[in-house]
Amino acid sequence: MIAAGLFAEAGRDAALSWLRGRTLCAPHLVDCEIANTALRKHGRREFSARMAVELLRTYAAMPIERHTVDAGEVLDLAIRTRLTAYDASYLWLARRLGAPLATFDARLGAAALRELRDG
Repeated sequence: MIAAGLFAEAGRDAALSWLRGRTLCAPHLVDCEIANTALRKHGRREFSARMAVELLRTYAAMPIERHTVDAGEVLDLAIRTRLTAYDASYLWLARRLGAPLATFDARLGAAALRELRDG
């Protein structure tokens, strides 16, 4: 959701609407994931290096609570849900905080529906 809003991806308006006024929480890896998204978009010539850096500055100013995750529990969750450890860390954190998980990733969303519902 953050990447969609920041990089004007499909679903940008919905992402910005959903994110507005909410406390954003993410695992610490979010910074690397956003930087990697900027790198991929620059590599595909969607953004100049200057624009990518400017978007990362905008991102850095966003009020996001970054959280440490329990790697062992994330691994267990990733194995059970067949998600990457990266995606499982978001799901683990949502469960830990008792918060909704905002994602456009269909696989992660389906896992969140199962895992957060079943608790």
